Parts: sequence; structure tokens; C-alpha cells
Amino acid sequence: MKRKTAYVCSDCGASALQWFGACPSCGAAGTLSETVTERGHSSRMKTPTIALADLQPRELARIPTGMEELDRALGGGLVPGQVVLLGGDPGVGKSTLLLQALSSISDANLYVTGEESADQVAMRARRLGLDAKGMQLLAETQLERVLGALEGARPRVAVIDSIQTVWAEALQSAPGSVAQVRECAAQLTRQAKRDATALFLIGHVTKEGAIAGPRVLEHIVDTVLYFEGDPNSSFRLVRAVKNRFGAVNELGVFAMTEKGLRGVSNPSRIFLSTHDKPVSGSCVLASLEGTRPLLVEVQALVDAAHSPNPRRLSVGLEPNRLALLLAVLHRHAGIATWEQDVFVNAVGGVRIGEPAADLAVCLAVVSSLSDRPIPSKVAVFGEIGLAGEVRPAPRGQERLREMAKLGFEKAVIPRSNLPKGKIAGLEIVAVERVDQAVQLLRNL
Repeated sequence: MKRKTAYVCSDCGASALQWFGACPSCGAAGTLSETVTERGHSSRMKTPTIALADLQPRELARIPTGMEELDRALGGGLVPGQVVLLGGDPGVGKSTLLLQALSSISDANLYVTGEESADQVAMRARRLGLDAKGMQLLAETQLERVLGALEGARPRVAVIDSIQTVWAEALQSAPGSVAQVRECAAQLTRQAKRDATALFLIGHVTKEGAIAGPRVLEHIVDTVLYFEGDPNSSFRLVRAVKNRFGAVNELGVFAMTEKGLRGVSNPSRIFLSTHDKPVSGSCVLASLEGTRPLLVEVQALVDAAHSPNPRRLSVGLEPNRLALLLAVLHRHAGIATWEQDVFVNAVGGVRIGEPAADLAVCLAVVSSLSDRPIPSKVAVFGEIGLAGEVRPAPRGQERLREMAKLGFEKAVIPRSNLPKGKIAGLEIVAVERVDQAVQLLRNL
């Protein structure tokens, strides 16, 4: 029987039997999207429940991808039945990454390509020098045929490249539309769960950097990975923003080479600039990405403004947070920047979202404004409140150990993060307020 379709408003949830330019219920324009509806009589039945206390958790059987950095972002590897959505800009290396991962998995696996032909995928595998003996390839975009191939092959790991090219016969809308993406992802997820197949879905991104299609797509899958990278840089970052089988905000770091993507074992070194001598406006931050401590150089440039409205520009850091920190510096440390343009940048293209970067941003701004360099062997971390206090950051011990591991000699940290014991080779200076940190900068 042919499945019925309806048009549902994304704002109010009202449905209509045909498409309108504006929702008949709430009047919002352009919010109706096609979706599948199934008519039938619902029946109630007694369903037994399970006592949570009687359940014995089982250890998850992980499937290693053969790429240590990808396994880190996944939380230790793939889980049978796990559905992973990988998003990223065009040409960043999504297909290359998953093709390499499949070639490293010795068991039977399936690569479904809708973006490229089978010959193009074979040429890429040959160029990368991959061993593709256990890999099956299917060039198909029709959902029903893809589901048939998955059911017939029963692969351990499968890749759909990409979900925006797959279309279902039951829907009349074009491939890549909201209804097609949502319905295809839902059916592929059910198939993967039923057959215990670890499934990768490659997704396109919008101009704003979000995965194209409905937000419900991110709720359907178990894990969402974003593949980030500066086109002018050879380094790529895989960040987990959702993971039902591991920690979120885990970060995998790769380098793009002629033979594909290679994991970077010590990513802190690529985010630290090498200066012949200390320069003003540069401060090293001990950041935390998931469970991995990461040292990143934060640079600031403070210059006289040539317009009535000074500019505040932040790259890799929260823009609104910069304006807040400049106000705190003025109020509690007497550092005025209302006549200066302030530019802040996180080196290496990394994005830092945690507030523990506040102290590094403030010290970099003060260093640039006063033209007083911070010594190269000093690293800092700490959150700054509106009252000028320096608040503690989570997992300070791991940050301090990473500083000592990379040869740093002094750490400026919140007093609440003082370790119980000494860390060999690392002098620790604790501060309670932002004005103390600014005064300390003058004495370093």
C-alpha cells in the first residue's frame, strides 16, 4: 500500500493535506515541509516492564577503526548498531577519512556512494594506496535499494555518502529536502539497529556551518561528529558534539598528506607558535577538549581605533565573551580599551568554547596593550566572573600535567585549582582576582 504524505508546519506542528506558502494555522511563511504519515488502527496491549536494578550492564564491544584519532572522537571505537553522522565543509576530507577507516577494518563492510561514481571511489582508494579487499561498493541513491543491499550483505560497518543524495519512493520531494533527509535517515537507522551494523552517515553543512536538513536528524543518530579544518591548513579536527557511547567534545586531530589523513599524536605542538623570542600579545592556554588536555596559543592585538566605534573581533573564541572580558578589565583592573580595536585569535584554527580561556584572553590583551611579552614557558587557565574573581576550571590536574609534559616552567591558575602535591618542574602561581593576574604579568 502506498504511504500517505502530509505537510507539517515546523513552527506550530499543524498539518495540511497540500502545500501552502504560509501555514493555514499560524500564518508563518515557508514552514510547511512534506512528511510521511501512516494510517491505521492503533491497538493497546499489556507490555511487560523491566526492573532497572535487575539489569546487569554489559561491556560495549568496540570496533576499532584503525585510526586512533577517530576512535578517540568516537569514545574508543564504534559500537555495533551505532549510527554516526559526520558533517563538514565540502572538500574537507569526509569521504577520504571514512574510506581509510573502512579499509582498516578487516571484516566485511559496505561503502554506498551517491556523490561519486564507483570508478571515482576506486581511483581515490588506489591513489591513497588502500587495501580494499574486504570492502563492498554500491553506487546507489534510492533508499529501498540501499536498504536491500544492507539487508543482503549484513556488513559490520557501512557508510552512506551522503544522506542528502538518498531518496525514498514514497515521497515526491527532491533528494536533500527536509522530508527526504528525515525519512531516509530514520529508515537507515532502524535497519542498522536491527542488523547491529555500525553506520556512518555523511552530511552536508550549511553556510553557517550546521548540518543541512532538519535538527531532528541529529536527534535520530547516536553520535554527531563535525569535521573542521581551515582550507589553507593541512590540519583537520574531528569534534564530537553528541555521543551516546562516549564523552562529548572529544577531539581527534589529523594532518592531510598525499596518502590521506594521518593522526597527530601530539596536537598541542601544532597549536603553539614557535617564536625566536617572546612577543607581546601572546599567551598559552591550557585548554580541555573532551578528555584531552590541549595547549593552545591565544594571540591578541590591541591597536588605536580609527573610527568612532572600536572593533571587537574574535576568531576561534566566543565573540560576546570578549566584550564581557574587556568590561571586566576596565572595571576591576583599570585597563581601558574603549579607544582601541581589539582582535583575538586562537592559533591553528581550533575553536575554544570553554570559559577557562578567560584568563589567557585577558593577559594576552594586557600584554599587547602594554607591549610587555609574557615569558614563553608560562601557561595559564581560569574563568573570570563579572565581579573580577578568577574561578576554577574543571580537571585542573590534567591541565597542569600537560604543561609539565611539554616543558612549561610556570603556571598561572585559579587558587581553587591548586594541586595537593607538587608537580615536578612546574612552578604554580595562584591568583584570586583579575587585577592580581594583571599585576603578576608586570612582574613576570
